Amino acid sequence: MVESHSRQLASKWVKTAALLSNTLLAAHVPPTRIYSANHLKSMLSEHEMVVIKPVCGAGGHGVIKVQKEGNGYAYTYYSKKGYASSFDGLYAALNRVKKKRSYLIQKGIRLATIGGRPIDYRVKYVKTETGWVYRSMVGRLAKPGLFVTNLCRGGTMMTAAQGISRSLSSGMVASKKQEMRTLTVTATRVLETKFPGIGQLGFDYGIDKNGKIWIFEVNTRPQ
Repeated sequence: MVESHSRQLASKWVKTAALLSNTLLAAHVPPTRIYSANHLKSMLSEHEMVVIKPVCGAGGHGVIKVQKEGNGYAYTYYSKKGYASSFDGLYAALNRVKKKRSYLIQKGIRLATIGGRPIDYRVKYVKTETGWVYRSMVGRLAKPGLFVTNLCRGGTMMTAAQGISRSLSSGMVASKKQEMRTLTVTATRVLETKFPGIGQLGFDYGIDKNGKIWIFEVNTRPQ
């Protein structure tokens, strides 16, 4: 498989739906809905914090975090922060930011942090002539003041072992790395069955403060 010729899937919704079809994987995917006023209201009521992101997009572009705060709602877009005193005000503000792009809403996960900065993980997995192999497994620490961890947004890269040991404990490194590998292999089988021709995948994993691993999304053109 030549990586540059591998099949690409832009829609985060299509890939998320595929992961949700597998019982093991579904337990690690944050609740996700297509963006609408009703879905936003119900998810904020249930989870209090959500992340909304473009159905098609990369590099953390256009991602917005929203959470209940007092009687209103606080939202963060890149480093800009806003507040709406009512749901209608929030919905109007978000629509100004998102414009006419299609978005998803995902339950917000309170990630383990290093120095108050959230960290997540990118696992790159590619298909070669002899089978699928790991290209990398790295931690991405958010730039101070941001909640997105993307390197193109100023995030800092470190080894997965460094990230896990510094944000959780050194005793969890081996088990969490193995769990990410198991999820990667399972998800790849599911995706390859549904979408023949994929040849490179970038998995974005988060580990919350309790040590649970979450699959945020899968990229078919990982940077």
